[in-house]
Amino acid sequence: MPTATQERRFRAALVQMCTGRDVARNLVEMTKLIREAAAGGAQYVQTPEVSVLMERDRARLFVETRPEEGNPAIAHCQALARELGIWLHLGSMGVLVKPDKIANRSFLFSPEGRIAARYDKIHMFDVELPGGESYRESRNFEPGRKAVLADLPWGSLGLTICYDMRFPTLYRALAKSGAELIAVPSAFTVPTGQAHWHVLLRARAIETQCFVLAAAQVGAHECGRSTYGHSMIVSPWGEVLAEADGEKSTVIFADIDMQAVEEARKRIPSLRHDRPFEVTHA
Repeated sequence: MPTATQERRFRAALVQMCTGRDVARNLVEMTKLIREAAAGGAQYVQTPEVSVLMERDRARLFVETRPEEGNPAIAHCQALARELGIWLHLGSMGVLVKPDKIANRSFLFSPEGRIAARYDKIHMFDVELPGGESYRESRNFEPGRKAVLADLPWGSLGLTICYDMRFPTLYRALAKSGAELIAVPSAFTVPTGQAHWHVLLRARAIETQCFVLAAAQVGAHECGRSTYGHSMIVSPWGEVLAEADGEKSTVIFADIDMQAVEEARKRIPSLRHDRPFEVTHA
């Protein structure tokens, strides 16, 4: 029988992939990488944001996106989690929630294949980037309104997606509500990734004293997007435990010891040191 210490240790894997416009082909590629992760001993496997479909064209996006109920991609992931006996975290996929709106939704599947948690991305990436890139997530996507925690066998997992990482109050709220691990499945642009990816993920880990697990999209996508890659697992002390490159689809692993959360919070107990204050103009 495993000891209490052993029960707080597990192997995590992040799937890095280049999602295209063909849902069936994307599921085949994602499944291959998930199987590779499970074969490597991973008990928790996370895929990137928009793992099932990467599409910028509004008409094509709505043709290919279905509601959650009866969705074959969800049923596929449930069966896969059950077959492999893993906690499978589908970083996100689009699900139709209104005739003109989609939710960018994470799903956490238990080893029994049940949906253990759902999270809809709260913060919408609406921006004009240098070089002509433009993103208007709020045109197609309905923002979420609830932060979500899920219980894993080893600790509490806070669910976030990509652009959420720029809003530290969300992460502090998750940590103060009990999160010890935080997921950040992403599809980061190349310019913003080069400038901010590493520092933001490490900062969120240090501020919350949580493990941060961020599976990422990578490469040139059929829809015309390019994403940064560099999937990362970061310790509560801000150390990068595992990192993929920015070139190809792959799987990375890290052995997680949840004792590191308690140790970091003992060394710097900042989550217990909040004080009220006012902002004034001098």
